[in-house]
Amino acid sequence: MRRIMFTYFTSDPSSRALCSPMLLSTFSHFSLFHMAANMYVLWSFSSSIVSLLGCEQFIAVYLSAGVISTFVSYVAKMVTGRFEPSLGASGAIMTVLAAVCTKMPEAKLAIIFLPMFTFTAGSALKAIIAFDTAGLALGWRLFDHAAHLGGALFGMWYVTYGHELIWKNREPLVKAWHEMRTKNTGKGGGGRSN
Repeated sequence: MRRIMFTYFTSDPSSRALCSPMLLSTFSHFSLFHMAANMYVLWSFSSSIVSLLGCEQFIAVYLSAGVISTFVSYVAKMVTGRFEPSLGASGAIMTVLAAVCTKMPEAKLAIIFLPMFTFTAGSALKAIIAFDTAGLALGWRLFDHAAHLGGALFGMWYVTYGHELIWKNREPLVKAWHEMRTKNTGKGGGGRSN
């Protein structure tokens, strides 16, 4: 199995076959309850994250988070030998939650069924990271703890460093991408010219 996966990761034609499921898993849920819980969290934090990043940057970060958290989940499953489905939706939601909690650590949060107990966003983020780290280390199968951790770490990194490194410098990256795609179109590389 490891030999097949190595070939899968390294062969050029299958790069599309690897990326498509990772992107599509951003919208995958295990059950109706899983989807409802994720949508509630996304709805709760969406106005804050869109205020911080703007619509376009939010969409880019959300989709990237789904791919990154799925990849982290795949790697963790390869290391542990547990080959179960990876659903990137929770990792992408965790990115949103972590980004907001990192930027607004003193914001007050509450659990939907226990609104009388409030806590800071910073404390919530620390508790979630501790829970998912314990779950990953102890092999709990309640959630995809690796995807949650990958998403949370990506969200914290992005609002701390990524915005400056990537979004504010995106124009040269986009130009280089378009130049690369234009060159590959003439060589039969499968790229499309726009």
